[in-house]
Amino acid sequence: MSIAVVNSGGANISSVLHALRRLGADPKFTADAAEIRTADRVILPGVGAAGSAMEMLEERRLTQVIRQLEQPVLGICLGMQLLFESSEEDDARMLGIIPGRLLRLEEGDGLRVPHMGWNSITNQAPDAVTEMIDGKWFYFVHSYAAPVSEWTLSTSIHGIEFSAIVRKGNFFGAQFHPERSAQAGAALLNSFLETPL
Repeated sequence: MSIAVVNSGGANISSVLHALRRLGADPKFTADAAEIRTADRVILPGVGAAGSAMEMLEERRLTQVIRQLEQPVLGICLGMQLLFESSEEDDARMLGIIPGRLLRLEEGDGLRVPHMGWNSITNQAPDAVTEMIDGKWFYFVHSYAAPVSEWTLSTSIHGIEFSAIVRKGNFFGAQFHPERSAQAGAALLNSFLETPL
């Protein structure tokens, strides 16, 4: 199986690649449109700000390439957020694959932003990719979150309930970092790679 990890300028690239290699995969870190189009699976990682991430994709002429992908695609952290229409962060226009706008999490008593650390998820809709991880704990680092919608597969709570995993057609997104989430994260990545979609 060929796996393209999109070179989107994110900072979590080495940990994503390492997590995939631990599963026996041979991912290719690339910004080459042809390699991305022909891969069996595509992963869109990301850490940082929405506006600068979109600028990077546009500079590399990858926005339309990603929008047109028909194979399974997994966005991780900021990579998931980029799948949506827009974000309060930088008032950024995103890829527009999944309807919705990312909103900043609110601070409160005992609640810090960014939401950083381990948190559990709860499945909200059946899906073969996520059925084995209901109630599992994952590592989050984010200040903006997607609201719960018809595209939500799993949720988590940090002051408010938000989308932890989303899916629209062949596009999946995980707000947390599966590559930093021990056995549960490895299970999700392996399920994404191995489940026929």
